Amino acid sequence: MALKIAKRAAVPPFIVMDVLRAANEQAASGKAVFHLELGQPGTSAPKAIRDAAKRALDEDVLGYTDAFGLPILRQNIADHYSAQYGVKVDSARVVVTTGSSGAFVLAFLGAFEPGDRVALASPGYPCYRNILTALGVEPVLLLTGPETNFQPSPEALDRVEGKLDGLIVASPSNPTGTIIHSDKFKELIAYCDRKEIRLISDEIYHGITFGEKAETALAFTENSIVVNSFSKYFSMTGWRLGWMILPEDMLRAAECLAQNLFISPPTLSQYAAAAAFDCRDELDANVAAYAKSRALLLEELPKAGFDKLAPAEGAFYLYADVTELTNDSEAYCRRLLAETGVATTPGVDFDPDRGSRYMRFSFAGPYEHMEEAVKRIKAWRA
Repeated sequence: MALKIAKRAAVPPFIVMDVLRAANEQAASGKAVFHLELGQPGTSAPKAIRDAAKRALDEDVLGYTDAFGLPILRQNIADHYSAQYGVKVDSARVVVTTGSSGAFVLAFLGAFEPGDRVALASPGYPCYRNILTALGVEPVLLLTGPETNFQPSPEALDRVEGKLDGLIVASPSNPTGTIIHSDKFKELIAYCDRKEIRLISDEIYHGITFGEKAETALAFTENSIVVNSFSKYFSMTGWRLGWMILPEDMLRAAECLAQNLFISPPTLSQYAAAAAFDCRDELDANVAAYAKSRALLLEELPKAGFDKLAPAEGAFYLYADVTELTNDSEAYCRRLLAETGVATTPGVDFDPDRGSRYMRFSFAGPYEHMEEAVKRIKAWRA
């Protein structure tokens, strides 16, 4: 008997997870594997976070929290915007979520109807378009390149035929690592406000920049939805905790959705994360380590023929144009893994139109792994 499977479930895979599975299978066979495919810090959560989790295990029942999260954590997040950006945020607008993935589900459900059209940069994080598609919202891909720093622009939005209901931006971006510079961000937000386009700003890589600091959308508007996470800068990937800053008029709808979809974010993770904002010395040391690995890859990858790289102003990725090496990045990445043990992500994960000519390298892992990986890549390409 063949029962129905919903058509909306037929979204493309998150290819990097398929790469991870193949890399883990290769490692299980006893071969050395170097993970340049994962956007995951190679460091554990800071000690104060781990200690807070231990205390909560010993002292708390760890039942459900409010749907929007623990009051102390929400206040700490609000205080973070004042300390880091000079922006005042009412803690009532802070929504703690089950990872940033949970935030995107709530944001998309709360902001868009089936049939709405939401623009986003390509290349970009694939889960945006796949979640939108599953919810019946049409993703409208804006093909970006070096001329706009791989970021959306008002001019690109003007070229879109038909009405747009939303725009998703990511600064720093996955996979390119580029940021939207402050003046450009202000222009883009003003455009969205004029055109009544709901802006969703993915800021999960804030704190990981190599030069100019990434600006929050909250510096320019209260109409946007801001998404952040404890996974990247705070090095809490597996704790599955993120947050949103919502406009006031969306709060009750989001609360009802959160109550029904998730009940509450993970309680243990929330108690741990409440200590995260006191760990900046340790966390900034992690960023310094990423910078060292970034410098290594920027120096060594061009020697192996990967010399067309996006600027990598933030996050922990290098996005490479490999047109002169292959027109099938999926097959190329499979060969690279099988023959060198170096796992990388094909560009088709991020750009369904041009991604077969691109690859992403992550430098989030240990420096020693980066050294060995580039050594193997250079020998393979020699």
